[in-house]
This record gives sequence, structure tokens and C-alpha cells, in this order.
Amino acid sequence: MLARVVAAVIGGLFLVAVTVSVARTLVIARSRPGMLTRLVSQVVATLFVLLTWSARDYPTRDRILAAQPVTFLAATLAAWLVGYFVGYTLLLWPWEPDLAHAAREAGSSLFTLGFSTSTAAAPSLLDFLAAATGLLVVALQIAYLPTLYSAFNRRETDVTLLGARAGSPPWGPELLARTRYGIRLGEDDLTELYRQWERWAADIAESHSNYPVLIRFRSPQPMHSWLVGLLAVMDSAALLLALCPSRDRIEPRLCLRMGFTALRQIATSIGIPVDEDPDPDAEIQLSYQEYRAGVAWLAEVGFAMERTPEEAWPHFRGWRVNYEATAYALAATTDAVPALWSGPRRWPSKPIPPVRPSTRRPGDAR
Repeated sequence: MLARVVAAVIGGLFLVAVTVSVARTLVIARSRPGMLTRLVSQVVATLFVLLTWSARDYPTRDRILAAQPVTFLAATLAAWLVGYFVGYTLLLWPWEPDLAHAAREAGSSLFTLGFSTSTAAAPSLLDFLAAATGLLVVALQIAYLPTLYSAFNRRETDVTLLGARAGSPPWGPELLARTRYGIRLGEDDLTELYRQWERWAADIAESHSNYPVLIRFRSPQPMHSWLVGLLAVMDSAALLLALCPSRDRIEPRLCLRMGFTALRQIATSIGIPVDEDPDPDAEIQLSYQEYRAGVAWLAEVGFAMERTPEEAWPHFRGWRVNYEATAYALAATTDAVPALWSGPRRWPSKPIPPVRPSTRRPGDAR
């Protein structure tokens, strides 16, 4: 009998642990996911690493990884229900002939099937609690989905719009180049763009840190990515401030500030270490040759620059050191589209330059 009492105590601890995990994941804002949720996330992430092991091209990996968030949500719900099942089974054991009967009654109550019940007061109360728990967890998970997809839709609207401004996949120099090439954005357009992306970064900082599964939701278009899009906008702002000091405005500065704050907040929510106060003179992973290639593209399309590439490099590096390491770590973790200036991935990937549609006018020869 003593063993059954000890098992019932362990079952009660199981119930408390699973309930805390449910509350921290679905109910409590500003709370990091519980240990059980993190464990499920690690297992699912490992599973998809194995599934993408032989997929060496990015489009194939992207198709496989698109199923990762759904798998995580289903696995998390299953883990909670299994945890509650084990907990109620152990709690019911002292009143049942054996563990099998306790498991049968716990499952019948938790899934509201009602084919196995007890007439005693204590196990009947546990049956009611199990039935309420099963309904509540499933209802919370269902109510959780509209919140996720609402945040996802808000995020993807601006990511899709960025494709016309910064290419697909987006690239910081491309965004500035198109102010003088193709669609010809003006200086005021950039000011409004940075203001818009400052608010966008604040939105994803709140939503993606409270609901980390959103980090794994991939864009509908393989060449789009919320992370690479933010990185491109921040790189364009850093380039603008470094190359054109007369165009220094509060909007690109605030966009940069909110951008790297959002990245740090999101990275912290999934356990990626961040440097809150990097040295502005520290080295960055982006090479000087890569930087010069981006600046050369700006010069080729006639973008007006007030500093030489050599003079602007320390200023650009001083801005990028605030967000590069965090952005690269998130890009590797999520296997984002391997755009230019977006760092390495888990698998060897050749950076994909942005697609530039040709300018076609009536009467042009084919």
C-alpha cells in the first residue's frame, strides 16, 4: 500500500508539472515555455534535422521544414495529455485493484469516454477533474491557434511587401539600390519604410517571444523569410547611415534599435545567448570583401554616397555588431533562406542573390 501512496504523490507532482507547462505556454504572457515544452521542441527539432539530412538543396529543406510547427503543436498536445494520463493513473491506483484498472479509468475520464468509472467518493472526484482537464487542455490549444495565425498573417504582410523593395530573397544593398533603380523609391519612402518596420519589429518582439513556435512558421513563399527580411532592412539602414551622413534621420536609427532589440528578445526566449552590449569596434562575421561587393552594386546603379567604402566600413561595422551574431544564430536554428549577408546554415548552402525582374516596356524587342 505504501508503494501506491508514493505513486499517488508522484502522480500529483506529474499533474502540477504538466499544468505549469500548459499555463506557461498558453496562458501566461511574458513567460518562457516550461521544461516539458522545451523538451518537446528539442525532440521535434532533432527529428526534422534528421529528415533534412539528405536534402541538400534549400527548396527541398523548406518543404520539409514547413511541417515542423504543426508537428510541434501536435506533439506538445500529445505530451500534455500523456502527462495528465500518467498523473491521474497514479493518483487512482490506491483505489483500484491494479495499475491496469487505474489506467483504464484515467483514460476513460480524461478523454470523456465514460466507459469506466468508480462509485467511491475520492476516485469519482478524480474522474471529474480528469474529464475537466482533458476538455480544458484541448480547448486552450484550439483557442491558441487563432492567436498564432493572426500574428503570422500580420508578420507576412510586410514580409511579402518587402519583396518588391529588397528583392527575393531580400538583401540590404538591394533595398537601397532600388531607390535609384527600377521602382525608384524616394528618400521619403525610406523614412516611412523604416518607421513601418520599427513597428513591425516591435510586433514580432512581443508575439514571437511569447509564442516561440511562431519562429518556426515559414513564409508561404520559399524565398521569403521574416528573419532575413528584418536583417535586410537593418542592413540597409546601417548602410544608409554609414555611407550618407547627411541623410541621418531618427527613423533608421529607431528601426535599427527596435530591430536588434527584437532579435535579442526572441533569441533569449528560445535559449540562444546574446550579448546585450557588444563592442562597436569588434569584428563581425561579414567579410570586408562581401561588404565591398554590396557597396559596388550601389555605385553601379548610381546610388549617391558621401563616404568612400573604406571610410564607411567602421560605421557600418559598428551598427552591424549589434545584431549580426543574434541574427546568424536564429538563421542557422530555423534554416532560413540562405540570402546574401545572412550567415551560415546547418547544411552547406550557397547564398542566393535576390531576383531582379527585367525592365520591360511596350515595343521592346524580345
